[in-house]
Amino acid sequence: MERKDEQNFDAKDPEKVIDDASQESDMTGDENQERGNWTGKLDFLLSCLSYAVGLGNLWRFPYLCYSNGGGAFLIPYVLMLTFAGIPLFFMELSFGQYASSGVISIWKVSPLLQGIGFGMFLVSVFIGIYYNMIIAWAFFYLFASFGSDVPWKSCDNDWNTPACNLYNTVDMKNCTLHNGTFYNSTCYTVEMVGEETYSTIVNISNITMKTRKMPSDEYFHNYVLDISDGFHDMGEIKWQLVLCLMFAWTVVGFCLIKGIKSAGKAVYFTATFPYLVLLILLVRGLTLDGSVNGIIYYLTPQWDRLLSAKVWGDAAVQIFFSLSPCWGGLITLASYNKFHNNCLRDALVVSIANCATSVFAGFVIFAIIGYMANELDVDVSEVADKGAGLAFIVYPEAVSRLPVTPLWAILFFSMLLTLGLGTQITVVTTIHTTILDMFPKALRKGHRSKLVLLVICVLGFLLGLSFCSRGGMYMLQLMDNYAGTYSVLLIGLCECVGLAWVYGVKRFFKDIEQMIGYKPWFWWRLCWQFITPGIMVFILIFTWYDFKPSSYGSYVYPSWADGMGWMISLTSVLAVPVVAVYAIVMAWRRDTYGTRNVWQIIKKLSQPSAAWGPALEQHRAERHEEENVFSVTESQQPLAGKNVKLAESLETKVPLTTKQDEFESNV
Repeated sequence: MERKDEQNFDAKDPEKVIDDASQESDMTGDENQERGNWTGKLDFLLSCLSYAVGLGNLWRFPYLCYSNGGGAFLIPYVLMLTFAGIPLFFMELSFGQYASSGVISIWKVSPLLQGIGFGMFLVSVFIGIYYNMIIAWAFFYLFASFGSDVPWKSCDNDWNTPACNLYNTVDMKNCTLHNGTFYNSTCYTVEMVGEETYSTIVNISNITMKTRKMPSDEYFHNYVLDISDGFHDMGEIKWQLVLCLMFAWTVVGFCLIKGIKSAGKAVYFTATFPYLVLLILLVRGLTLDGSVNGIIYYLTPQWDRLLSAKVWGDAAVQIFFSLSPCWGGLITLASYNKFHNNCLRDALVVSIANCATSVFAGFVIFAIIGYMANELDVDVSEVADKGAGLAFIVYPEAVSRLPVTPLWAILFFSMLLTLGLGTQITVVTTIHTTILDMFPKALRKGHRSKLVLLVICVLGFLLGLSFCSRGGMYMLQLMDNYAGTYSVLLIGLCECVGLAWVYGVKRFFKDIEQMIGYKPWFWWRLCWQFITPGIMVFILIFTWYDFKPSSYGSYVYPSWADGMGWMISLTSVLAVPVVAVYAIVMAWRRDTYGTRNVWQIIKKLSQPSAAWGPALEQHRAERHEEENVFSVTESQQPLAGKNVKLAESLETKVPLTTKQDEFESNV
């Protein structure tokens, strides 16, 4: 009797439960011997940070901030973080950590909704294919930076056109002061060439001023991409890009060669190096003329913009896609945690750090943009850009105007690489883990997991070859517009409803309490059941309302290309109803639940299966002790006997060997 009281106290006392689990894990190494765990808590924290902090923090947020009211944009941004970003982040970390399973096999929590897992898996596949191409471009630029100077600095190369202009503002101003016209790097006056010729030069100069391009623009489009006229002309494949893409996949493969162990070590570099480079670039940027003007432009609040629905919509969209929920990556990373890890603390730290990084990156970017605007003698708004245009045109052009250009180029593109690789490593880990968890007995033996990783990398490389063609940029933009936008929002909405309403927020709270030792605040229930789903519906409506046909520069995609994009989106979304219908039909045909009533089958499939719960028996036992499943006699039995009683207890509730289990394993 005394022993029973002691055991119950251990199960009820959160600090003692967590401390005992930590001591046990420290002595035995991996808590989960089959799947493995993070070597240390910092591995997981940095992996989440490296996954969440990606290219979007650098090339999307600063542009959105200045174009949506400057400092005023931070108000809706922080509110959306509080009501949508952090709740979703915490939900997925808790979900993955509790079950220690991949995004498909984890839906034992509600077999009817297993299509959500398939949808997340497909989203990760699509993103993994095209995201590595951006990393390949960064490798291309990095390799090109190792020389006496960078190749995008002048207009004297084979790929340059008459539209190339160095924007030598000092010479242009001097020429204007002498009543001349600056054209083709030369100052012409009436006295030099005569009135008739001078008039012709003025006309030509006025035309070229409207179509002029920076050397970095022509280097990216004419040399790196050798871009075609449109989607209809994909053109030949560029072997230089093929080699860079192959190298990118090789790096990702080596980072994951030892599974979560090697990935956990790689993030120590990919998560921290970008901050070092950003700090160096900020210090250097602040020493440049015009940098302060850029930062002022970035932060100056325009309070009237808060009345615009677009500002709130952009804030919600940016938070949602910046933290990367509903891709499956957060569930996958958390599934390698030890069971009693404080996932609430991790969710708060990573979410806030991610958004702080976005704001910090804005200072760096706009310091350089302010310098560029000063150099070109134009307004900051004419230089500010987002996406690939910022990373591969504006910033390289700014770097080319700094002393010791190759050094700054190497630093910038190294940072770009680490930001991209941090996200890509987790995306590939999600794909890899999902496949292994679907067939654990067959694929987790020996070196088979490495062979699966090799197949993933090879297939990813082959499927990405289309991005190496002259029309590859058009395909990449299409994938970026559709692969992880509308589909992710719908999948995330289904996930939120599935966990908060179908599984039940009360049961989910008990799961979390068992892990972290205390019950989550009522605030989380309010968010998961009402506020966060409402915001996701708002984002969906806003993105559909704001929909525009895909375009790149001045080229507008044909309607059939957008049709392809919608097919990509629907592929992952349709997995939800298709898998649900399949599960219902198979249960009906096999009479799994002893009834042919479709509604009863749906209700049964919505409930957690017998296999749902923590991966380890010791943690399942903790849950049953909390629910007073064990009697006094059971509490005095050794562990082996307790496991037998636990199995018998479960058998009385949900048989462990029934048609249902056979059916669920087939599904």
